[in-house]
Amino acid sequence: MVASVIEGVALTGLVACVPEGRETVEDLAARFGEDAARRIAKATGIEARHLVPPHQCTSDLGEAAARRLLDRLGWAADSVDLLVMVTQTHDHILPASGYLLHRRLGLGKGAAVLDLTLGCSGYVHGLWTASAMLKAAGGRRALLVAGDTTSRVIDPDDRAVAPLFGDAATATALEAAEAGAEATPPMVFALGSDGAGAPYLAVPGGGLRRPGEPAHLFMDGTQVFAFTLREVPGNIRTVLERAGWAMETVDRLVLHQANAQMIRHLAQKLGATPAQTVVGLAGFGNTSSASIPLALASELGGALHGGALRLLLSGFGVGWSWGSVALTAGPLAVCEVITLPASSAESAGPDAQPAKGAGERANLAECPAKIADP
Repeated sequence: MVASVIEGVALTGLVACVPEGRETVEDLAARFGEDAARRIAKATGIEARHLVPPHQCTSDLGEAAARRLLDRLGWAADSVDLLVMVTQTHDHILPASGYLLHRRLGLGKGAAVLDLTLGCSGYVHGLWTASAMLKAAGGRRALLVAGDTTSRVIDPDDRAVAPLFGDAATATALEAAEAGAEATPPMVFALGSDGAGAPYLAVPGGGLRRPGEPAHLFMDGTQVFAFTLREVPGNIRTVLERAGWAMETVDRLVLHQANAQMIRHLAQKLGATPAQTVVGLAGFGNTSSASIPLALASELGGALHGGALRLLLSGFGVGWSWGSVALTAGPLAVCEVITLPASSAESAGPDAQPAKGAGERANLAECPAKIADP
């Protein structure tokens, strides 16, 4: 297990972006039947999900979130030293989506870019990676963009997964403290992996190994639940111990938002009260790497804007991979959820033009089926 303490880096802002289109329980009832749709909603706590139209990609949602964040913080694009992009639904096999965002946001040539192909554990891994890189390189500002458009890799008639997953992307601002500044509370991380879980949550087709097969998500829910109960509680207890926190001193426990019953079961196992436990997936579903920051923005936006909270975040899923972090965040300059209209079709190609300013919208065009020449 990787366990580390990162000091002197603060989370200063957060924007989540969801697509305009929504699918509700009533929509599912038309496909799967009224009784089945209601049973699924009761079992998962998911009442609706936001889904991208065919011409939008993860980078479009991430760009909209990042633009809003830069604008609200007043950060010039060329003041960003690092961009970390976390997604498992890339626009293309290559180039990596982070480089598309680098150009479209107008970041400077001195900014480092790194993509992490992770899902439900990705936000915590991304926080760790971005914070550690910022400290190691002596940088000042980092953007962490995390999100997925999982609906693009789902068979809409597969009732095992289609009712569960929604689309979203988030942008988080991280800033290193200047010399002589007031001490920033440390972030305490613990991360783990077990590649034996790879077959149980996967998109086997559509890649280079099986190019002729449909790119459809497969999930063995029984194995996912067993893995979660086996690994996550101990991981969270490790973080609490290393941070010197007791569960009763945590303001909010924010677990990966996959299933309301599973969240409550884990929280009870850890000794967290319902008031401490954030459950914010009813209107969004499982948004993969975006689920934790989306829950922060949708459920705790006002509290984080107004003051500081002790947060315990934990993500877990594909791989198997898992990670938890104890951190104090707030007051944040911005913590909100925005919507990207279905009419927006932001160009994700390598030839897309960079932004002229932090708050300016990009030219809008359909995601290309082929990569254009740079």
